[in-house]
Amino acid sequence: MNGTATNRSVIVVGSGPAGLLLAGDLATAGVSVTLLEKRPHKISNLSRAFVLHARTLEQLDARGLADGLESVGRPLDRLRLFGRLTVDLGALPSRFNHLLVIPQYEVEKVLEHRAVEAGVDFRYETEMTGLTQDADAVTVGVRGPGGATGSLRAAYVVGTDGMRSAVRHAIGLSFPGHSVIRSVVLADVKLAEEPESLLTVNTAGDAFAFLAPFGDGYYRIIGWNRARNVPDSEPLDLEEVKEVARLALGRDYGMRDARWMSRFHSDERQAPAYRVGRVFLAGDAAHVHTPAGGQGMNTGLQDAANLSWKLAAVVQGHADAALLDTYQAERHPVGKSVLRSSGGIVRLAMAKRPWTLALRAVLTTFLNNVGPARRRAAGQITGIGYNYPAPRGAHRLTGTRVPDVALRGGRLYEVLRGGRFVLITPEEYDDGGTRKGRLAVEGWASDRRTTVLVRPDGYVAWASDSADGAAIEKAVAERVG
Repeated sequence: MNGTATNRSVIVVGSGPAGLLLAGDLATAGVSVTLLEKRPHKISNLSRAFVLHARTLEQLDARGLADGLESVGRPLDRLRLFGRLTVDLGALPSRFNHLLVIPQYEVEKVLEHRAVEAGVDFRYETEMTGLTQDADAVTVGVRGPGGATGSLRAAYVVGTDGMRSAVRHAIGLSFPGHSVIRSVVLADVKLAEEPESLLTVNTAGDAFAFLAPFGDGYYRIIGWNRARNVPDSEPLDLEEVKEVARLALGRDYGMRDARWMSRFHSDERQAPAYRVGRVFLAGDAAHVHTPAGGQGMNTGLQDAANLSWKLAAVVQGHADAALLDTYQAERHPVGKSVLRSSGGIVRLAMAKRPWTLALRAVLTTFLNNVGPARRRAAGQITGIGYNYPAPRGAHRLTGTRVPDVALRGGRLYEVLRGGRFVLITPEEYDDGGTRKGRLAVEGWASDRRTTVLVRPDGYVAWASDSADGAAIEKAVAERVG
């Protein structure tokens, strides 16, 4: 199980959604990728995530995966948070002006197939036992099937191995935060009565419940009863699950035939850094949130989309290693913002004291009646409202998300496929084919005159209202390589 050092390889630890997307991106770009997963090869149906938001669907669209997932999941144009507070998604400035109700394992199936097709070297039942790094590479100790030990070496390592991340522990990073709610119950059940809504969520008194369909006749219920605060190890039976549903939803819909039940506690935590030397963290290894708003898996997938093209560019010699510093600068603030928004939702949903109930009522009225505030909330929850910091003096568009604009050659997110930059310009530009496969040159379908260089993750790398050929070539050379 020993590996030879190479400056053109990456090891990804953990095969959840973030790890699968990242590994697939790197392999598609021609980078040698080894993915370590301590579990046997099996897509689990025990995941808690059930929602893909607009920004994540846009990122999946840029990989040719969104339409297939849309055909499996079920769209919902309104997201109810608590009480009368509902976020209308129909007006989102996105091709995906809805959320998609789909179990996490369906997302993992698609991402795994893509990673396999791209040539990722999967090592299942293989656990990382240690990690050291030097100026040139990272050495990872591994224990494989049957207890065989060895080591692998790569230019970079990315930990996408969940909230108990062995990678995070190995690089000495803390995971500050706390448990927000304890003794949350989960169960997969059949129902005698079909719910009125695709997603059913409500709070009442001391109870909260969320109900979502798998699509195979089973439903996932997530519930909490403030009066039943017991350890995660406490046995759980169907009657307790039904009681939580009755308290929060007013009925239990005839729950029966539970195929799985469990308790867990919901934490809010974030690593102080997403990078230590040649080692990175993404997804739940970097941050964990309450389930409110369905932002956890989505934030992790967007981490991976941000990091993958940067790693590929550096590993293949098209960009300076300093580009990797922007991962922390861009994604850590987003993780912190998601902690605040998801935590705020759950605290307001579970409000009990008079002043918090009054605050919830005021906020509900404000968001339901003030358009800009409502759009800002929708942008944060769906991810399309986040932009990245731009250098001083940069064009106003730099760092902003680019919607799926119409180009002469088709939709932007179709042109982005393959991990390419896209130069959209009204000017004539030809790089002589020196960046074949890494840069697509397109024109606006409209008469717009702005020149925009779009990063592979769909954000503006550079823009100008009056660039000539020399300025465009300089911008492209500095950013695409």
